[in-house]
Amino acid sequence: MKVGVLGAGSWGAALANHLEKNGHEVTLWGHREERMNLIRETRMIGESLPGLRLPESIEVTSDFSEIVREKELLVFAVPSTAIRETARKIALLQLTEEELRQKTIVSVAKGIEESTLLRLSQVIAEELPLCQVAVLCGPSHAEEVAQSLPTALVAGASEQETAERIQNVFMNEYLRVYTSPDLIGMELGGALKNVIALAAGMADGLGYGDNTKAALITRGVAEITRLAVQLGGAPETLSGLTGIGDLIVTCESRHSRNRKAGMLIGQGRTVEEALAEVGMVVEGVNCARAAKLLAEKEGVPMPIITAVNEVLFSGKSAADAVRELMIRDKRSEHSRLRWKTD
Repeated sequence: MKVGVLGAGSWGAALANHLEKNGHEVTLWGHREERMNLIRETRMIGESLPGLRLPESIEVTSDFSEIVREKELLVFAVPSTAIRETARKIALLQLTEEELRQKTIVSVAKGIEESTLLRLSQVIAEELPLCQVAVLCGPSHAEEVAQSLPTALVAGASEQETAERIQNVFMNEYLRVYTSPDLIGMELGGALKNVIALAAGMADGLGYGDNTKAALITRGVAEITRLAVQLGGAPETLSGLTGIGDLIVTCESRHSRNRKAGMLIGQGRTVEEALAEVGMVVEGVNCARAAKLLAEKEGVPMPIITAVNEVLFSGKSAADAVRELMIRDKRSEHSRLRWKTD
């Protein structure tokens, strides 16, 4: 298949490399011409993936029109905040209806659009209603996919045929791909786990232990599940790869930008200082405010998400935020469970 990967960051490059190994004709696009020229000459991505050398068979370009017109499958690996802009640029190319219907777009970004509170697949579909839209997500760091370490992901789409097509394109002996029709659960799990990972990082920065981390992960997935189910998602999705799986890897891994940013904040850095030190996009910060707004709109309590917002945007210390989470009103763990009565 002819595949265009839009976004030449670590995740885009790792996926382009993976797809080339699967025998596809791959082009990697980035918007900065100078950087793409350097990648073309050196075949190296840079500090974000120092061990990856792109094969010569992967074309590297900054020509947006060319990559869109020539490819059947477009992988959106740009930051979540650039998803609408990227989709709109495709719409402005004025392709024919037939050309648009023949294109499949796979979002591998994770987030919620703050201005509309839409999931990213909804943003793409709004701009490109004639294209087939899918999502690929799960517990995966670019560093490990680039090394061909065993990984499992989920391909989601409204149509089974579309999800299975993505499954076939990406799956091989070291990257296993499942399918799912639950875009709501998948995308909310993928987006909101980044916010919970910020909280987990803050706990690490404060010197808290495994007990704290386990509590944040477990109660984090409970919060995400409540919101997903309220919006029509399936609870099973949040107990799977794109829920608890993605949450575990992002809260625990040394590769996690969100955990690292949170840890720096927990150690006393300002948000700005933490982001500068990470040096790459931290999607949890982009998503936190949108997650809180969406929860408030739906009337779903999300205390960890709220606490992270207070630290990021209201000047509350991470230690105070944890303390306030601990002294909230007493409650049962699972509100649907009932005591047996005689």
